[in-house]
Amino acid sequence: MTTTRPASKAGSWYKKDQKPLRRELQNYLAAVPESLDGIALPIPGARVIIAPHAGYKFSGPCAAWAYKTLDLSRAKRVIVLGPSHTYYLEGCAATTFEKYATPFGDLEIDTEMATELEDAVAMEPMYRTGEVNEHSLEMHMPILYLRCQETFDSPDKFPKIVPVLVGSNNRREEKAIGRALLPYLRDPENAFIISSDFCHWGDNFSYLPYSRTKSPSDLTQLRKEDPKPNGPPIHETIRVIDEAAMDAVKSGNHDAFLDSLKQTRNTICGRHPIGVVMAALELIRQEDAFQDKGRFHILKYNRSNLVDMPNDFSVSYVSAYALL
Repeated sequence: MTTTRPASKAGSWYKKDQKPLRRELQNYLAAVPESLDGIALPIPGARVIIAPHAGYKFSGPCAAWAYKTLDLSRAKRVIVLGPSHTYYLEGCAATTFEKYATPFGDLEIDTEMATELEDAVAMEPMYRTGEVNEHSLEMHMPILYLRCQETFDSPDKFPKIVPVLVGSNNRREEKAIGRALLPYLRDPENAFIISSDFCHWGDNFSYLPYSRTKSPSDLTQLRKEDPKPNGPPIHETIRVIDEAAMDAVKSGNHDAFLDSLKQTRNTICGRHPIGVVMAALELIRQEDAFQDKGRFHILKYNRSNLVDMPNDFSVSYVSAYALL
């Protein structure tokens, strides 16, 4: 009997009914230019993207930039790497389902590759209740389905998906996982989606840094009860903290990314999925065929709210792509 992960966030995090959901996502995609720097979208070879995973009304406009850039033309598989919000995880975990449901239809899982990855990266099976409740993977499925419909003439030609949760791993462990992902990055029939929001600022996230000098190296901690700062608005600090992380992501240097997070403590929920792919991309650029590729380009940066007061909060969203 085929096991299908239900679209558990449909009706809350995004529209449950197919027609209004399609209209919403198409509007987000239509708002993205048809070309970037003279190159028509999707960009050929853009097989790796970073995209946010919040409710569509918050992160959809930003995510659309990554998805409109994503090149699925040769894809047979899409590996979706997300963080675990529902249970503590070390290492990585592979799905145990055979399909993911969306309001548009089901996306089939490449169970053979999931098993192969499970062995290659020493993954554990995902805790099923945790996977059903996890939004970091699900939020990519409806918009991925829509992009597959735009790329392929029938669902039986859609690439299969491989959902993976990336847990809390240290620097050495991320590099080891990145090395294990190398063969999959080399394969032109594999695309990668890295699921991550960026800075989560506010008392409910236990993260309230502020910089009067707008410097990531000059941060103090506010309290929810504090008055409005006399200096630059809080949202400028949030932007500076995120820009430090984005600069590190663009650098292609895995260690620089981790060092940036160590300095600012930026609450990037998908820092480990980003980290393992950055580690892999750093290795693949050592190969002749990929020397000039494998670096992220930032497409879009949004925040859910421009925070002025310490009792407020916001979440940041980033879209990026890398050529392979």
